[in-house]
This record gives sequence, C-alpha cells and structure tokens, in this order.
Amino acid sequence: MSFLFVALGGFFGSITRYQLSITTHKRLIGTWLANITGSLLLAFFVHLYTRGILPHTWWLVLGVGFCGAYTTFSTFGNETLQLIFQHQFNKAIGYISLSLIVSLLPVALVLSV
Repeated sequence: MSFLFVALGGFFGSITRYQLSITTHKRLIGTWLANITGSLLLAFFVHLYTRGILPHTWWLVLGVGFCGAYTTFSTFGNETLQLIFQHQFNKAIGYISLSLIVSLLPVALVLSV
C-alpha cells in the first residue's frame, strides 16, 4: 500500500515540476526554483514528521512522493554539465554554489526549530 501513497505524491510532484518548467521556459531558473522550494518543503515535512505531527501516510505522499518527484537532481546535473561543455564555467560555478547555499540555509533554519 505504501507504493500507492508514494505514487500519488509523485504524480502531483511531477506535474508541478513540469508546470514550473513550462512557466520558466525550461531555463535554469526552473530547475533552481524546484530544487530550492523542494528542499524547503522537504525540510518542513521532515520537521513535522519527526515530531509526530505528520502521519506516516502523509509523509509517504508529501515527503517521499511529492518532493522526490518535484525536485530534480538529475536535471541539475545535466544543466551543470551543459554549462561546462559550453565553457560557461563561471555560470556553472555560480549555479552550483547558489543551489547549495540557497537550498541548505533554509533547510538548516527549518530543522533547527
């Protein structure tokens, strides 16, 4: 039964991610926004789940399914490699740095509460 809950969340996460890519015209900003907001959402869900506020079923739907499908590390990796192949090294370094910093800082803040 757990697979169905993860699949349900993944269905909505992938649709939301696809809509974001359309809205941002498949630019780097779409992947960046998905990974930043997805990290923050996941941190929020982890916070609720570990404190017993979010039931296990909803953890599977929202944390594992939705956030797993919404965030996109593979696209992040591909886009970074494309920048490197195009010799846009400063842009690649900035993309990696901002992605890590802006993802981890809010997550740290949420989880420290």
